Amino acid sequence: MPEAADAEPGADAPAALDTFPKLLALNARRFADRHAAREKEYGIWQSWTWSELKAEVEALACGLAALGFERGDKLAIIGRNRPRLYGSMCAAQALGGVPVPMYQDAVAKELQFVVEHAEVRFAIAEDQEQVDKLLEIKEQCPSLEVVLYDEPRGMRHYDQPFLHSYASIRERGRAFAGDNPGRFDEEVAKGSGTDVAIILYTSGTTGNPKGVMLTHDNVLVTARNAVEFDKLRADDEVLAYLPMAWVGDNIFSFGQSYVSGFCVSCPESAATVMQDLKEIGPTYYFAPPAVFENLLTTVSIRIEDASLIKRRMYHYFMALANRVGVGILEGRPVSPADRFMYRLGNLLVYGPLKNTLGFSRIRIAYTAGEAIGPDIFDFYRSLGINIKQLYGQTEAAVFVTMQPDGEVRPDTVGRPAPGVELKIADNGEVLYRSPGVFHGYYRNEEATRETKTEDGWVHTGDAGLLDRGGHLRIIDRAKDVGKLNDGAMFAPKYLENKLKFFPHIAEAVTFGHERDHVSAFINIDLDAVGNWAERQGIVHASYQELAAHPRVYALIGECITSVNADLAGDPQLSSSQIKRFLVLHKELDADDGELTRTRKVRRRIIAERYAPLIDALYSGADTCHIDTEVVFEDGRRGEISADLKIDEARVFSGAMAKAS
Repeated sequence: MPEAADAEPGADAPAALDTFPKLLALNARRFADRHAAREKEYGIWQSWTWSELKAEVEALACGLAALGFERGDKLAIIGRNRPRLYGSMCAAQALGGVPVPMYQDAVAKELQFVVEHAEVRFAIAEDQEQVDKLLEIKEQCPSLEVVLYDEPRGMRHYDQPFLHSYASIRERGRAFAGDNPGRFDEEVAKGSGTDVAIILYTSGTTGNPKGVMLTHDNVLVTARNAVEFDKLRADDEVLAYLPMAWVGDNIFSFGQSYVSGFCVSCPESAATVMQDLKEIGPTYYFAPPAVFENLLTTVSIRIEDASLIKRRMYHYFMALANRVGVGILEGRPVSPADRFMYRLGNLLVYGPLKNTLGFSRIRIAYTAGEAIGPDIFDFYRSLGINIKQLYGQTEAAVFVTMQPDGEVRPDTVGRPAPGVELKIADNGEVLYRSPGVFHGYYRNEEATRETKTEDGWVHTGDAGLLDRGGHLRIIDRAKDVGKLNDGAMFAPKYLENKLKFFPHIAEAVTFGHERDHVSAFINIDLDAVGNWAERQGIVHASYQELAAHPRVYALIGECITSVNADLAGDPQLSSSQIKRFLVLHKELDADDGELTRTRKVRRRIIAERYAPLIDALYSGADTCHIDTEVVFEDGRRGEISADLKIDEARVFSGAMAKAS
């Protein structure tokens, strides 16, 4: 990819391109007719070139100015990934404002906190559903004055004076631009790289979310470094399907797109993502481990339903890929015979499988957020997919560590990213300093001081180790690492990730700090276990009924046995083998407050809500009754009651583990 400085000298040097609106103006010239964004609507892909996107952003920015949007104002954004919503972020920035994206599946109460805390005056919503949430909280949010909506369907009878359609504001903006020539360019020129570019709210695992302020410099310098690191180009393709409120989407679908000029495509809906992924065939892809795990689960289910010949062919060539695929990907010596058979496997198995997943054209794929299972990681790399791990935070504008090509390992998250300094504190906590270090937490100076030192070092809250090669290995959240009563280390997230490597386990929560042994809550994966149950002739009518079935308990017990055998061979973690477990009667849910919107476990809430179950795990009881309040999709509240079985897991000595 040509650097901006190479495209046009002088005013277009990177130092002058220090904000997104300035970079958009450059892209409208250097990539005028290239596609900047696509959106699938009614089954048809609609495209915007960079010059069209710039015109759209200018019209919206001028429309906002006509409504009274001023420098420093906040624009809340809520909805699915849509080019106009991404454009609204740049429109707010062009006027010196700050976009505040919010999770589209957040309930009204969660939105209220963000709107109030961020002192939002303007909001843009995707559709009627999101407008209704904003209307529900508006009386409690006096700062919220103007609401825009993109999709007019269902809005005909909404006549509130503060509600405006996107189309009407765009037309008002064009009229405003005609009456105020040069105003848009003047506002853009006032912007500086040190200005706050966006406020992104953390998931709030331990309390209220914090608003992370990232400057244009934070995002753009980090994006440029990562683009250069992975040699991203203007002809790359990305599918934007992860929440706009998440920092990763802001970097991958916004920051890196503006820097490199590649096209960002938005799927029609969450239900069509896999089909849209196949149609677009992205060359650059990001997904959290859960997505890769779910895809592999889907593949496993389909293979089990295939004919005997297809199953045997799949297992034969996958065994070959497991043996030589990673070596071929990394350019290591592989015998001619194995290379020939691998090419045959690519024709018969790997190629069709990648095409089905939409991965045929991927040059670079990343995963982060949680640890990914080594078997899952190697599965994709053995197919020839260059999947790598990174370690990042919202406070770092994502990138803390990255895996260079040729140094990709499943047990680490790579070396410090370009421009990043890394160190391990005496207590094992990972600290970093980089160009992406956040400006501060909005209206929370105390939390800022606790997280960021005066000389720019950020406390990650994660415990980790640096190996001799300079690669980072994350163990767990520092605050979550505890000790068993025998003094052995207890790392709950590490154990939970090992459990979730199995396709039958969707979620796990482990307990053991200041206890004699480790116990676990398990959520089954309804699709994977449901398919298995169908093949076994097990009839069930609900998640609760399936989760309680004795044969499902036996299936989960086998997974835990495998984890325990592996742990027994690790001198530091052999005491962390899981002794007792139960399968929860309901799926842990963000709407019930048990998970964050990024699906991280809220341990304190789970410990309080399921205290009787935890006590039973350590009392020696065989069963325990629980009443649990739940929130249904329509907002109604109800209660689920169950008598849960508690099972014993097989534990190993070190010698037995090695023998097994």
